[in-house]
Amino acid sequence: MELFRIIISEISEGQQICLREIDGERVLKIMIGTFEATCIDRRVTQFPEMALGRPMTHELMAGIIDALGGKAEQVTITQLIEHTYYALIRIRKGDDVIEIDARPSDAIALATTYTPALPIYVEESVLDES
Repeated sequence: MELFRIIISEISEGQQICLREIDGERVLKIMIGTFEATCIDRRVTQFPEMALGRPMTHELMAGIIDALGGKAEQVTITQLIEHTYYALIRIRKGDDVIEIDARPSDAIALATTYTPALPIYVEESVLDES
């Protein structure tokens, strides 16, 4: 999937990110918080090189992963349970693979921290259900 739209509303608390199949037509829309939407938007569309002086949460996660000798490989939106999406961040350290539970907004923000961005996957069952 690719992140193709971020909708930030100044009159609503619910912001939206839209993922689209790279070689398909399906779209997944996820409601996220204003802070998360703004961070992702800043990273991918406005000023990705702009440093704020202190690391944002997703930049902190990337720094921790790197400092501990890991390599973030991908994020996957894995489930939709009672209108709530779940995601995993896949990290490789040597021969070990670690999957960390995350909110999709945090996982996608982390994905956009890297250059190039980490791949974003969505389980078929989630696409079917949404």
